[in-house]
Amino acid sequence: MIYLFGASGHAKVIIESLELSGMPVGGIRDDNPAIKKLLEYEVSTQFPLAFDAQRDEVIVSIGNNRIRKKIVNFNSFNYATVTHPSAVLSKRSRIGKGTVVMAGVSVNSGAQIGDHVILNTNCSIDHDCLLEDYVHISPNAALAGDVTVGEGTHIGIGACVIQGIRIGRWCTIGAGAVIIQDIPDGSTVVGNPGRIIKTDNINEG
Repeated sequence: MIYLFGASGHAKVIIESLELSGMPVGGIRDDNPAIKKLLEYEVSTQFPLAFDAQRDEVIVSIGNNRIRKKIVNFNSFNYATVTHPSAVLSKRSRIGKGTVVMAGVSVNSGAQIGDHVILNTNCSIDHDCLLEDYVHISPNAALAGDVTVGEGTHIGIGACVIQGIRIGRWCTIGAGAVIIQDIPDGSTVVGNPGRIIKTDNINEG
């Protein structure tokens, strides 16, 4: 049985992927006591009594990369990997634990996807890319071959990254940005071509 930690719009998409894959949802946990239901599922501030930490699996169904990492760091669950049936994954790719792969995603040969990553609707990850843990690739974003994306980085909707680029840890790549040069840790990047508008200290990442 798979349980979700986080009752959000992101959780709705994960639930439907699970349903289409024939994987039963055991329950949903969220720290907000005001949330009582998501879709047809009851929501509680604790997992139900039927939850067995040794047997059952969890997906952290929260889109915020830092919060997702914090939850994983403070809990020792068994983590599931969820893939929508329409996603196309190379048999020579690797998908880490806790990662969710949404509808229409393509992951090509030699790509290495870390733990607790979000590959959102219709994004494309080409050959030999490396995505570290807690990355989020937004809908319709495209990574050409041999791109590296550091831990916790968020690639915005419709962004494009040319081949061989290295993007650092805990960066934010804006919607529609076109990345044609390497990006250092903690950078916020917008535009075409992408330009750095801010650089943050990532010690708390």
